[in-house]
Amino acid sequence: MKKTLIAAAALALAAGAVHAQTTVTIYGIADAGFLRESGGSAGTVNKIGSGMGSYSRIGFRGSEDLGGGMTAVFTLENGHRLDTGEVDSAGSMFNRQAWVGIKGKAGMVSFGRQYTPWHQALAQVGDPFSTGYAGGSKNVFPDFGANVRTSNTVMYTSPTIKGFTGDVAYAFGEQSGSSVAGRNMGASIGYANGPLNLRLAYNHKNSDVAAAPGVTPSVRGNASNKLLAANYDFKVVKAYLAVSIDKGFNAAPLGNNNNPYGFRRPTASTDGNEVLLGVVAPIGPGNVIATLMRKDDRTSFDQDARSWGIGYLYALSKRSTIYTVYGHTVNKNGAGYTVANNTDAGTGDRAFNLGVRHTF
Repeated sequence: MKKTLIAAAALALAAGAVHAQTTVTIYGIADAGFLRESGGSAGTVNKIGSGMGSYSRIGFRGSEDLGGGMTAVFTLENGHRLDTGEVDSAGSMFNRQAWVGIKGKAGMVSFGRQYTPWHQALAQVGDPFSTGYAGGSKNVFPDFGANVRTSNTVMYTSPTIKGFTGDVAYAFGEQSGSSVAGRNMGASIGYANGPLNLRLAYNHKNSDVAAAPGVTPSVRGNASNKLLAANYDFKVVKAYLAVSIDKGFNAAPLGNNNNPYGFRRPTASTDGNEVLLGVVAPIGPGNVIATLMRKDDRTSFDQDARSWGIGYLYALSKRSTIYTVYGHTVNKNGAGYTVANNTDAGTGDRAFNLGVRHTF
């Protein structure tokens, strides 16, 4: 009897120890290939590009069951370039994502460096290229800088309730003497049911610089991005739509602001909008993906742009894909929009990608 009780107690303790263990998963993407860019003042550029479809990365995800339906979770993610082996940001180990949180039946609260709700809506719902490749939304949409991810962020993510999801994010500016300067806020609400996937997202940021010893204060005001993203699966084809409205200083940063065409320096729009129409169609063993995009600059500069892209993605397996994509952008009135991909902002108005993407 005593041996039975001791064995039962030992099993209970062992179960508790297993219950408290943290599960850690190593994951990543290796993406590289041939990149040809042309149409800019630098002329034709041929090179090996890294992360044209998805930024090459390695990450760590962890979770611990705390009991009572609660789980502690974390993500640490490093970006790097396969063409050189360099990290994507000098002096930063996990600049893509670095956060920890608690997840339960009522949703998740997380703290750290995280994606904005606006970017997630564009990448997950509105853009068939998921903001990558030469045909992706980065060609004219302001998917750069603090519009993509923010540091010092607290985020609440709701559970899925009858197809509805939502999240709210607040990034502290952390400038002495001001609770407003440099802060970012965002939110989204989505609905997914059957063939329909719909999401509305909002992004708000302040670019002021607060007064401090040795720092010149600057008042630049607030900027906002409003986004409607949707896709619908018709079985034969899947259609995509993204519409963004941007207003304010730094609302729509240019991917390449180094005067890529050698004319008068392009000006980032402070009042404009973008529209994307896209389609994914299974043809043969892979998928054809195509996009049409428009940038409407409502400022006096009237620096509009049009862009289109087409590509073919062929899955060699569940983890490995080969791709070929072409993108072209037409600028107006000295606009400086370039054909980008997931890693590079681009140097000209035309680009061709041919590469391999492997996930692990």
